[in-house]
Amino acid sequence: MDVRVRVGLNVLDLRRGRDLTQEEVAHRAEIHQTYLSDVERGKRNPSILVLSRIAAALSVDVEELLRKR
Repeated sequence: MDVRVRVGLNVLDLRRGRDLTQEEVAHRAEIHQTYLSDVERGKRNPSILVLSRIAAALSVDVEELLRKR
């Protein structure tokens, strides 16, 4: 599986598991909602810094975004 798709699915699962909207996570991560949507769909290749901000917004370590599930 493409790592972008894996990251996207992990972000989506974590976000839904916390009952957060894309808008809420994007605001917390200081990124645009459209960018977060693209990450969740595996259409973006986010930088390590962006992954770090998304992870912080979801209250997880970055490694959780890369983990195989």
